[in-house]
Amino acid sequence: MRFLLLDRITVLEPEHATAVKCVSLSDDVFVDHFPGHPVMPGTLIIEALAQLGGTLAERAMRARERHDLHALLTMIHKAKFRRMVRPGDRLDLEARVMTMSEDGGQVRATATVDGALVAEAELGFAFATITSARLVERRRQIVNVWLHGTSDPEDGT
Repeated sequence: MRFLLLDRITVLEPEHATAVKCVSLSDDVFVDHFPGHPVMPGTLIIEALAQLGGTLAERAMRARERHDLHALLTMIHKAKFRRMVRPGDRLDLEARVMTMSEDGGQVRATATVDGALVAEAELGFAFATITSARLVERRRQIVNVWLHGTSDPEDGT
């Protein structure tokens, strides 16, 4: 099963990105986590932050004319969880570049609900060179859905 945990990327600049995840009781994870007391697992909060951070890292490299790189999460450092996230919460995610080079980079990422910090971490990424046009196109489609609500921004914006 693949988790795409961002509902919308609201800002995507070379040094900074923000996104939203609306947590819903219908999300599959709440069947077992935990019956009668649904809580979003911390690993999925980190994964949402990593999806945003990886997209930011790729955007930073596209600003340097490197369109062939895909960010791979390699490190989670200083991860802290401050409170539980439950169905009905709107998870606001933010990532900022700490360092970035063609080898990889680090971002600082935070998640808040109603302005209160719920999780934070420093995430490290390595870059893989993607040569498959199919994979490049699939990544472009996913990012366009996150940014524009459609895989082809010409259709909806």
